[in-house]
Amino acid sequence: MKIEIAERLKAIGSYAFADVDKIVESLKKEGIEPIDFGVGDPTLPTPEIIREACKKAVDRRKSAGYPSYIGEPEYRETVSWWTKKRFGVDLDPETEIMSTIGSKEAIFNFPEAFINPGDYTLALNPGYPAWSRGTHFAEGKTYFLNLLPENDFFPDLKSIPEDIKNRAKILWINYPNNPTTAFPSEDFFKEVLEFGEKHNIIVASDESYTENYYDEAPPSILQYKKDGVVVFQSLSKRSNMTTYRVGWVAGDKRIIDAFKKVKPNIDSGTATFIQDAAIAALKDETHVEKLREDYRKKRDIMIDAFKSVGLEDCTPKGTIYIWQKVPEGYTSLDFAKKLLQKEIAVVTTPGSWLSTEFNGVNPGEGYIRLALVPPMEKVKEAAEKIKNLKI
Repeated sequence: MKIEIAERLKAIGSYAFADVDKIVESLKKEGIEPIDFGVGDPTLPTPEIIREACKKAVDRRKSAGYPSYIGEPEYRETVSWWTKKRFGVDLDPETEIMSTIGSKEAIFNFPEAFINPGDYTLALNPGYPAWSRGTHFAEGKTYFLNLLPENDFFPDLKSIPEDIKNRAKILWINYPNNPTTAFPSEDFFKEVLEFGEKHNIIVASDESYTENYYDEAPPSILQYKKDGVVVFQSLSKRSNMTTYRVGWVAGDKRIIDAFKKVKPNIDSGTATFIQDAAIAALKDETHVEKLREDYRKKRDIMIDAFKSVGLEDCTPKGTIYIWQKVPEGYTSLDFAKKLLQKEIAVVTTPGSWLSTEFNGVNPGEGYIRLALVPPMEKVKEAAEKIKNLKI
């Protein structure tokens, strides 16, 4: 029989990180073990305090049945407590918080609650593919906001055409930003909130990296306003819990109510023993501080290596990434391939792969992204190889 895939699948390309995996595999086939800074998946173990809580919870929850669609009361109460402690924001655990299976599924499915065919979302470019692809699957369209160095990698909201503003339902933001590492400010959040209020657009803030910072702790947009705002949080990067798939959405009760109607049609909630592990993670800051210091050391090692061969100092204030400007005369892909030479074998992600060409510009061009996830000894090894790079 003939198999025809849906038009919505034909319209999208491959997931960028899948392409990175192919390059890694090709090197391995040649007997080379690359040092992989490509995908942002931490390699350090999930902290013991979290693993032990999960082990105990498996037995405690042995007859638990299906989990709650919106999350166990204790989990939501812990999220509320942590949000108050971290950001000074009060959230009602009954009406303003909902558990998610990590942030990715929530971000991808969120447009189903608000996008009708032909509606727009506004999304940062470069940015997380789930913002635009979730919109696409909800039969909407995405208007990309190019993040450029001349704007300090913030979106130019004034440049959005009036007809797009009138048809837009959601504005996606993400600060600290992946991949550019741009850091949020009070002025920026206030500008975004005024924009959303003026044009009746939901502000959806992906705050997955708020706990990955080096000196100054970034704010949450909820500190400035809750009306018309929703945030997406995850424990993947804060607590090395990528495999656990646990997070939450929080904000305006009306927005959360709408999303509560979507989620039961898609999944059966977050596993209760995973929520118990997440509670343990949120109640402990010691492991977060240790991970933060580990990333700081890796950041400094790699920044020093790139500076030593004459590249621009791109020291980030937050996230687990480096958004390194490539040398003059190179494209993103050219320089990524140069780092993949057998004598170096360092995997990075070309910035152009993380962006969509929009209005004649690929805003990721001219940069590579490094995820600071290899073990420390491998980071040091990569740095020494890069110091010998001939550009």
